Amino acid sequence: MSITFQERQKEMKRQERQRAKAERREQKKFANRAAKEGQSAPTTAPYGPEQQS
Repeated sequence: MSITFQERQKEMKRQERQRAKAERREQKKFANRAAKEGQSAPTTAPYGPEQQS
């Protein structure tokens, strides 16, 4: 049983959608991780300029 050209094209499109979905998932994971790090990092120094040693 041979695979037709149309079936190959359909399978290639399916694989491309799967790759794109995985890439979006990774980007979302990276963005969420960066957002969490941004929230936990202090925006100002813990001590004022006169208290630093």
